[in-house]
Amino acid sequence: MLAFNDNISQSIDALRQHKLRAVLTVIGLTMGVATLITVMTLVQGANVYVEQKIARLGTDVFQVARTPFIVTDFNLVIKALHYKNLSMDDVRALAETCRDCQEVGASVQGTARAQYADKELNDITFIGHTANMADIDSRIVEQGRYFTESENQRSSYVCVIGDDLSQQFFGGVDPVGHVIRVNNQEFTVAGTIERIGSVLGQNQDTFAIVPMNTYLRMRGSRSSVTIQVKTGPGKAFENAQDEARLALRARRHVPPGAEDDFFIGTKDSYISLWQSISSAFFAVFIMVSSISAVVGGIVIMNVMLVSVTERTKEIGIRRALGATQQDIMRQFLSESVIQCLIGGSVGILFGFLTALALRTLTSFPASVQTWVAILGLLLSSAIGLFFGIYPATRAAKLDPVVALRTE
Repeated sequence: MLAFNDNISQSIDALRQHKLRAVLTVIGLTMGVATLITVMTLVQGANVYVEQKIARLGTDVFQVARTPFIVTDFNLVIKALHYKNLSMDDVRALAETCRDCQEVGASVQGTARAQYADKELNDITFIGHTANMADIDSRIVEQGRYFTESENQRSSYVCVIGDDLSQQFFGGVDPVGHVIRVNNQEFTVAGTIERIGSVLGQNQDTFAIVPMNTYLRMRGSRSSVTIQVKTGPGKAFENAQDEARLALRARRHVPPGAEDDFFIGTKDSYISLWQSISSAFFAVFIMVSSISAVVGGIVIMNVMLVSVTERTKEIGIRRALGATQQDIMRQFLSESVIQCLIGGSVGILFGFLTALALRTLTSFPASVQTWVAILGLLLSSAIGLFFGIYPATRAAKLDPVVALRTE
């Protein structure tokens, strides 16, 4: 029996003697693996993107709102618009009755026009927060500070602005202490928020956050607030949701057995919706790319069969010199696997480069992970073994006497 190194050496020599055939064989598998790697890299990137950008809530934070956070049925949205608004009285009542709620805050938002000197930005996001949102919200203060509870109580005209607002108004100058105008009302900048970036092409850094009472004084109390609740870890998170649901149903006089007239959103609810959507796309993409990989495997099998026919005399000579059926089978299987590994490696490289190019040149996310490359190599090896077995078996079963007579 030939040593493993000798078997690999003979397989490589055989491929070198038919370079064009080997290259054409490798290209078919390369395209299939490259497609598969690109798709998996983009899907993984999209999953990370959703988790980090869209679902920015912590694992111990949930939200309560009058309308659904995730729109899958517009009839439900229309129905929800007739529900009673959530108010600051609801926020205070929840803070008093919910034992597992560590912090109960609120937020509300609209659009506004912001001005500084001769610069103006239209349609910025104008946000009202309770002071404790500094501990609940996932935004991070980069410069300055958040406003205090006393400033909220006094309806002070202070604000915390997003990075894009800071850059466009102040350039590289520290904005803290400067005065900007929001809807013709002067606000002193107390701090700035660390850059968030774009989410699905929408800029998330053009906003100004002001104290809740200040917002309500300017806009009135007609808007429904979103209640933000921070809880303890583990079981407290579920208990707090149950307590909040019971408290709000009682305050809003929802009869037993009737549906809630409010909606609770968590980080997991965003991610689970995305996963249900992405899994369907992922399955389709995987099916398409797998077809390409299988086609590449069929090409390899056909080429190997042609190779067996052309090398019949070589097989006969090797058998006459003492090579066993296992030696012949191992050589042809090695040739098949080597071609697949080369095609797989090149496909992985092209797949990653394509995904990185999309991430660099567009806003589409991509996440390059080691396990995806390993999966590509395992898939290539599996294709090489599966589609190489039949040609290798056919070569091994050739009668050496008949093979020697072949010209």
